[in-house]
Amino acid sequence: MSRFKNIPAPLQGALLVVLATFGFSVMNLLVRIAAEELPLFEVTFFRNFFAFVFMLPWMHKIGFGELKTKHLKLHFLRSVVGISAMVVWFASVSWLPMAQAVALNFTVPLFATIGAALILKEDVKLRRWGATIMGFVGVLVIVRPGFGDFSPLLFLPVLAALLMAGSVMIVKTLTKTDSSSVTVFYTTIFMTLLSLVPAIFVWKWPSTEVWYAVIGLGVIGAISNLLITKALSIADASAVMPFDYARLPFMALMAFLAFGEIPDIWTWIGGGIIACSAIYIAQREASIRKKAAAQLSNRDTVKPASNAPQGTL
Repeated sequence: MSRFKNIPAPLQGALLVVLATFGFSVMNLLVRIAAEELPLFEVTFFRNFFAFVFMLPWMHKIGFGELKTKHLKLHFLRSVVGISAMVVWFASVSWLPMAQAVALNFTVPLFATIGAALILKEDVKLRRWGATIMGFVGVLVIVRPGFGDFSPLLFLPVLAALLMAGSVMIVKTLTKTDSSSVTVFYTTIFMTLLSLVPAIFVWKWPSTEVWYAVIGLGVIGAISNLLITKALSIADASAVMPFDYARLPFMALMAFLAFGEIPDIWTWIGGGIIACSAIYIAQREASIRKKAAAQLSNRDTVKPASNAPQGTL
């Protein structure tokens, strides 16, 4: 552990993100295995329930008294959008080639850019719009509408990405007043309860093997989320999040070993286009934030000098 702490912060963050993407890939694999026996609503419930159980000691350590909020309705809305995204995503990795689903899901930052401009009224410049359009060209490369192997199911991971982007925008609003710990706490509770309701109506007790899968996907999903959170706390998002796109080779390898799936060339090309577009958008956002912070710092530095008493030299 001491050796890890001696590594530069950006590299630490990158390693944590790679570990997280590996974990999410394992989780997706376990979702596919569990969904072969259980309804998707039940798989979704187990994902949230076991994540909640795993995180209880962490919540207790923070102290439940520190997890208060004045924005309960907004946390609930975020959870509704989040649970919808999770169900659609689990359907994607259960019904589609897994690498193809992951590549199409790379569109989350593209939808987040559109939402930031239209809903949050952020100033999105021409170059970011260009990168967003290019990303959707990557989607067309993968989906190839009009060709014989086109399937409407290919829009499932894109819909999941749209819902995930909506969740990201709500989180952006919440983080102005609530800490990440508060957001994680309420999201975990609400998503567990929300996923329980539909699961009750289709409930089927898992076999012994599937119990291992649903416990594993809940715990691994929670650990992966914590790794991402830790990575973002020690390094800039623009420096570490490009490594999130390791999901595609990880998922392709696991799907090949477990199910014999081989991604076609269009999945790699389209996924690469989407990933490059998303990375460019992240870099532009980071650059804009740094410039804004520098301008604010300069104003704060100049202001005391202008108010200094005259004739004190």
